[in-house]
Amino acid sequence: MPYSEEINRVNPTAFLFAIDRSGSMGELMPHGQSKAQCVSDVMNRIFTELILKCTGSEGIRQYFDLGVIGYDTTLGVANPLTGDLAKEWVNSISLFATNPLRVEVRQKKIPDGAGGVIETNVKFQVWFDPIAKGGTPMCAALQTAYDILNHWCATHPNAYPPLFIHITDGQSTDGDPEELAKKIQQLSTNDGNVLVFNIHLSSQGSETAMLPSSVYGLPDNYAEKLFRMSSYMPEKMVAFAQQAGIKNVSSESRCFAYNVQEITQLVELLDIGTRAATDAVGMDR
Repeated sequence: MPYSEEINRVNPTAFLFAIDRSGSMGELMPHGQSKAQCVSDVMNRIFTELILKCTGSEGIRQYFDLGVIGYDTTLGVANPLTGDLAKEWVNSISLFATNPLRVEVRQKKIPDGAGGVIETNVKFQVWFDPIAKGGTPMCAALQTAYDILNHWCATHPNAYPPLFIHITDGQSTDGDPEELAKKIQQLSTNDGNVLVFNIHLSSQGSETAMLPSSVYGLPDNYAEKLFRMSSYMPEKMVAFAQQAGIKNVSSESRCFAYNVQEITQLVELLDIGTRAATDAVGMDR
């Protein structure tokens, strides 16, 4: 069955993220944080969780490769990471573990054991900062993603397929990205095709569509386009989404969410996407 290959140090998988950094990402979401800051915080959290998943008594086990594409018309299509992580598009999880941009101290609310909450200071690792400038060169970003993933799949033919997560809040300003997205979906290892996940952020108040199975109910042609640009959900991912309480998820559902407005929704979607792969981590070799 596809998406069943064990992930280990001999046979890792990859996560590639493409982040819209255009000017509209500076708009505030309902909880008061900018879209750009929200995505940055959630991404940094995901990196930390993936590192923890790979941490053993002897150190970091090389289960995952990670990469980030940032795109806007001011800075272009670029790797937003710094230091050693800026040298390649995709890097080992161990290099991420040793190269955060900085470590911040943030406040976190936790239960006090008596029905209330208290605030405590926690360390928060940061790998990249939010940017919101210019237009949306989505086609250039997807072409870069195709090139990266094509090479990765060719050099890891027996691996669990990579997961490509694209987060945007606007339409492409450099052409129609649909065919490029379909080309990425057609990339594969021997264990299945690359999984393409599209997440639409919004500061508007219209209805959210989470992992829909058809274009029915989507509000416009752009939403329908992003839906078609997304992969069908594998069986395990469907099960995780159902466990998370997302309604009407089925084998026809796509890896797509429209009009995501809350940080909790973004966290939930990324957790579902990454969990499908991390659940395949097996006995180390």
